[in-house]
Amino acid sequence: MTDTQEPPAPLASKNHLRSFEAVQDINAENFSPLSPGSIPLNPCADLSVPTYVTKVDDTYFIVDCYHNQVIYHDNLTDPLTEWQVMTDDIDKGHTLASDGLVYLVDDTENNRILVFEKKEGVFYHTQTLDGVGNRPHYIVYDAPTDTFYVWSSMNGEMYLCRHDPGDPQMYLTKIRTVDALKDTYVRSFTIDGNDIYFVSGIPGSPAILRADLASFEIREIYPVPDALAGMVQLTIVEDGCYITVSTDIAGSQDYATMIRVEALSDLADGNYEDVYANFVGGGTPYYVTLIDNSYYLTEHRIPGHAVWKFDITDDGIENVEAVY
Repeated sequence: MTDTQEPPAPLASKNHLRSFEAVQDINAENFSPLSPGSIPLNPCADLSVPTYVTKVDDTYFIVDCYHNQVIYHDNLTDPLTEWQVMTDDIDKGHTLASDGLVYLVDDTENNRILVFEKKEGVFYHTQTLDGVGNRPHYIVYDAPTDTFYVWSSMNGEMYLCRHDPGDPQMYLTKIRTVDALKDTYVRSFTIDGNDIYFVSGIPGSPAILRADLASFEIREIYPVPDALAGMVQLTIVEDGCYITVSTDIAGSQDYATMIRVEALSDLADGNYEDVYANFVGGGTPYYVTLIDNSYYLTEHRIPGHAVWKFDITDDGIENVEAVY
């Protein structure tokens, strides 16, 4: 690192592998916008395996995976039937990411990415990228690199997607491959500065991998016990890390939990704290997101406890509240 300003990244339109295909142009002269009130309401009174909660500007989104939809609303207190449907044209989608101009949704079982844009309070599906690996499962927008990272969960591929400043046209700019993860199911990744971490159930040797974000070269491997092999997500906080776990190495959800560890190197020795008792327990905790200084956890297998809100303080997990 130096004190000099880094040169701007090249325009995505000048340096790309593929363009996203246009679905509709919301700025065309003959485009007929819909009224916000005409958007269908969520027909489901509950959530079925929700995977992701996020907030963009003043709008909350929930990816309702097994209902095959993304829903949105302006608060987290109204009944779910008052939420509106952003899209139900997906098969087991998992996440949504936005830079404020475009909104990317993974359509997991159809191996594609859907792009939405917002116009006068309505979200429109404007672009699609097909042929995105094998079950794209997790999308993150990283502001410092101005890039959407889209993870193909079954074959170790990361699809890097960008657009030019102020222009919503999306481009696939790079595909990175993590050879060590080609033959295993990896549910997510975590970007932390210049590092990217993968929670992985590497066959025979489960571990967390730390790689260089620019090159994806593996820098460090942190072995984990077999009981934690089916990790979901790593959340890094000031005094340690929180990890959600879906299964053990044999695929049993009886081992689903959430743990806290001060250093990833402690995992191999079993030196970690199980913190799932802060919630009801007995379910399967999934993705964690940070919204307005509080954390949100999606969970399945426990009716009535699909989304949790909680805080992480110096004393650990506090102020736990079931949202939906």
